[in-house]
This record gives sequence, structure tokens and C-alpha cells, in this order.
Amino acid sequence: MNFRKLKTMAALLMLMTATVNAQEGAPEMHLTLDKAIEIALSDNPTIKVAEKEIELKEVSKTEAWQNLLPTVSIDGAIVYNIKVAEIKTSMGSFKMGMDDSNTWNAALQVAIPLYAPAVYETMKLTKSDLELAVEKSRGSKIDLVNQVTKAYYQLMLAQDSYNVLNENYKLAETNFNIVNAMYEQGRVSEYDKISAEVQKNSAWPSVVSGKNAVEIAKLQLKVLMGITANVDLIIDDNLKNHEDEMTRVANMEIDLSNNSTLKQIDMQSSLLGKQRKLLKTSFLPTLALVGSYQFQSMSNTNWEFYHYNWSKASSLTLSLSIPLYKANNHTKLKTNLIQQGQLAETRLNTERMLNMQAQSYVDNMTKSAEQLQSSKTAVELAQKGLEISQKRYDVGKGTILELTNSQVSLTNVKLSYNNTIYDYLIAKSELNKVLGKE
Repeated sequence: MNFRKLKTMAALLMLMTATVNAQEGAPEMHLTLDKAIEIALSDNPTIKVAEKEIELKEVSKTEAWQNLLPTVSIDGAIVYNIKVAEIKTSMGSFKMGMDDSNTWNAALQVAIPLYAPAVYETMKLTKSDLELAVEKSRGSKIDLVNQVTKAYYQLMLAQDSYNVLNENYKLAETNFNIVNAMYEQGRVSEYDKISAEVQKNSAWPSVVSGKNAVEIAKLQLKVLMGITANVDLIIDDNLKNHEDEMTRVANMEIDLSNNSTLKQIDMQSSLLGKQRKLLKTSFLPTLALVGSYQFQSMSNTNWEFYHYNWSKASSLTLSLSIPLYKANNHTKLKTNLIQQGQLAETRLNTERMLNMQAQSYVDNMTKSAEQLQSSKTAVELAQKGLEISQKRYDVGKGTILELTNSQVSLTNVKLSYNNTIYDYLIAKSELNKVLGKE
């Protein structure tokens, strides 16, 4: 091991030690899975961002129908005429005003759209866009629930594994004390004493690693829950309590109707359909009614506008606009059609992948359920084997090798038993995400 690796390991050890020390003096927060999910859904920044996105879409929806409301404007202008225009005809010429004068204009204008197909389609589009934002928010929540659930089970596995490793160390320590006492009485050889001491010392690093794994799992869960306070998470639960869940795997059906990814793709397809209708409004006429009321004063040689002669005028205009030709309108329609085809292929491929994933999770759950009984039996047999080896060693018929091997076997099968339940729970959480279960 070179010096750089040694420094890295030392820094990591110091970081873990600081984290552990900080946690030891922190207030405790007792958690269940439901409580962890509840806190995450209320405090996680990802969920807050998704909720803000929904608010934005609601504002866009309101903005769309507001385009049907009348628009009111007041316009004013002051024009200084250096030299006014002159009209010349066969009958003579006359000026449109007076040079070196100013003209004042003021107008109140009200415009009401009577027929605006683009606005109608935009309203439908923003409604679908809002529905898509809501579904994206639901998908974010499902994803967060999955992450929190896995982090919760990871912490549970770390705690249970730490307990197993700690029990293994205490057992090795007890065995060493017994063997050492027997050695001092001359009943066993020095080799037995050394073997027992090696077994005890080799078990301690695993305990330290297990403790660090617990702290890391707690930090990951706190990040997902959005907790920044210095609290120590406590889970009053263990993997063994979830054995009963592993009997419900049989005849599980795969139904992707609530899958958020597929729902979002379907909504995007609907959105493209509405965008196509919106693009087609470029070929339709628009009709508007415009009312105008004007004040005007011309040929003023001074700036005393209170004494000007004002003329008033009003008008009512019915405006019809008929688009005849714009080349890129056809190109946009073609682009939209290609995008719809791409989305259809994406949905087909996504559905295949999700079916494959869901089936693999079901298979993993089934495999873990089938392994559970054999893992339980292995733990019982290893426990019994350890007891027998201890008795054999006490009466002088067994060897220290038998004793240490039975201890290692018990630790391994306990860890394997925990991992079997953990694998089932993780596969179940992933399956719930794929099926879109909230």
C-alpha cells in the first residue's frame, strides 16, 4: 500500500469518526417507513420543484383564455412639423397643414377578437400541458418513494448486519476468554489460544465497517428526506419482521396501466395532436372588432395646448384576416407528424422494457421467497452446529478449528438470511415503481 492510499484511508476514517461523534450527541428521530416517506414528500426539494411546475402551467392556462378578452389601449403622439406634406393636382396644390407647427393626437382603442381559432386550440393545449405536469409530479413522487423505501431498507440491512457482526465479535471474545482460561490451566495448547485470539481480532474490523455502513445509510436517508438538522435516525424495525410479506408473490399480475412513464408518453402524444391542430389554425381566417375614439389638433404654432382646437373622431372596424400562403406552415406540420411517429416507437420500446423489468423483479421476489426457508433452516442448523462444537471443545473432543469454523458459518448464514429478505423488499419496491403504485 503506497503513502497516497494510506492518506486517503486515514481521511475517510477521520470523516466517519466525526460523523459518528456528531450523531452520538444528536437528538433521536424514530422512524417508520410511512413516516420517512411522509417527511420526504413534504420536504424534498424535487417534489417542491414539481409543484412549482404545476403552478406555472396553471398560470399558462389562465393566460391562454385571457387572449379572448378585449384589449384596451390609449395612444398619444406629438408631431412637430418642420415641413408638412404637399398634395399637387391638376387643379392646384395645397399643404396638409402648416409648416413649423405641431400636431397632437390622442386615441382610445378597444379590440375584441370575434373568431380566433389559434386561441381556442392554445387553451386546449395548455390544459393538456397542465395534465402532463401533474403526471410528471406524480412520477416524481413515485420515484422519490422508491428511493426513500430503498434507503430505509438499506439502513435496516446495515443495522441488522451490524448486529450480526457485533454478536460475532462478542462470541469470539467470549470464546477467547474461555480458551485463554483453559490455556492458563494447561488444558489446551498455545495454538488454540492464538487461534481464538486471531479470530477475535479479525472480527473487530468487520464491526467497525458495519458501524460506518449504518452511518452512511442514515446520511443517505436524511438527504432523500430533506433533513438538514443534526438528528440521529432510529429505525425500530428489522428485516425478520418482513418475512410474512414474502408469501404473497404467487399469481402476481403485471399491469402497466398506472406506469407514470407510459402515461407521460401518452400525454405527450395527445399534446402533439393538439399542437398539430394549433398549427392548422395558421390556414384559418381571424376576425376582430376594433373600436377607436380619437382627439386631434393640427397646425399649432405654440405649446399652449389648453387653447388648441380639438377635433374628435370615432370609428368601428371589423377586421378580417385570411392567410393565403406561408411556406413554413407545411414544414411545421410535417415535423409534427415525424415527432408523433418517433413518440409511438418510443412508447412501444418503453413498454417492452418495462414489461421485462417488471418480470425480472417478480422473478427476483419469487427467488428470494424460495430461498427464505432454506436460509432460515441454515441459520437454525448453524446455531445448533455452534452449540455442538462448543460442547465438544469443552469436553476435549473437538478442535479449535471446528469451533471457529462453526462461528464463521453462523455469521455467514445470518448475513445471507438478512440479504434474502432485503433482496425481496428491494425488488418489491422497484416493482411498485414500475407498476406506478403510489
